[in-house]
Amino acid sequence: MGSSAVGFSGTGGGRRLGPYAITPRRVAFDWKSTPLHWIPGEPAATHVINVLHLLLPAGERWFVQVFKEGLPLVTDPELRKDVKGFMGQEATHSVQHSYVLDHLAEQGLPTEAYTRHVDFLFGGLLGQTPPFGAPVTAQEWLRFRLSIVAAIEQFTAVLGDWVLRAEGLDRAGADEVMLDLLRWHGAEEVEHRSVAFDMYQHCGGSGLPRYARRIEGMVVVAPMLAWLWVWGASYLMRNDPETGGRPGYSLCGHNQAVAKGLLPTWRELGTAIPRYFRRSYHPSQEGSLRRAVEYLAASPAARTAAGAVGRAAMS
Repeated sequence: MGSSAVGFSGTGGGRRLGPYAITPRRVAFDWKSTPLHWIPGEPAATHVINVLHLLLPAGERWFVQVFKEGLPLVTDPELRKDVKGFMGQEATHSVQHSYVLDHLAEQGLPTEAYTRHVDFLFGGLLGQTPPFGAPVTAQEWLRFRLSIVAAIEQFTAVLGDWVLRAEGLDRAGADEVMLDLLRWHGAEEVEHRSVAFDMYQHCGGSGLPRYARRIEGMVVVAPMLAWLWVWGASYLMRNDPETGGRPGYSLCGHNQAVAKGLLPTWRELGTAIPRYFRRSYHPSQEGSLRRAVEYLAASPAARTAAGAVGRAAMS
């Protein structure tokens, strides 16, 4: 049931075109010339997207930890390969987004006052042991956290597909290095879009309880992400040294950025939820694997890193 069975036909899933290996890639980004407002003249849109950098370092380390706990339960060899590839990709994502946090701090926008709460959420409340002594078995707690990962990955696949198609960012003159980071990451999210779901389905029991727990994961994740995103965007706007402490996040400013194609539409985000609720749903329906793989082959950061590795091997 692993995502290696997903082919390139149509916009998502389809017939299999042979085995497809999910593997982490070396990347190298140079942040020296990336401005604080990397979408020129658009601090609101910049910071709404920058919330990714606040959430992902801790969040993706947590994904890896949860999957490490679940890996001994995986009996399907193809799924096991996909899970290991997923873990390698997510670990790389975490490191690369941490570098962006360092870059923001160098530009006068430290983020620790926000990210310490994210660290507590994933490392404390959603850690290996149920919080507050909750009477939950280890097996059920693992299944619940796997359902959380699967639900979050529904949104990362949608966002990944959006950023690969977001011509508005190109028209606005978005910084090329940041755009490459987002599209490289987004492409890998589309590439491994099915792994967390398949991992949950494999380890989450059977029948109605498995489906109900999957729905529970989304019911928890959707409002949690909305809250974290508004809070994170507000934090970044209020602490931006170049805007003089202007008011935080505003729905009006967000909608203006959506109208310019700088952010995904509410419809794109909102319809991801009822799709996920369908009993027959599978994430291979999300986005275009072909588009994602084509970008990964052309990503400047991936090509730069591959060239550096090749030169080192020849020296």
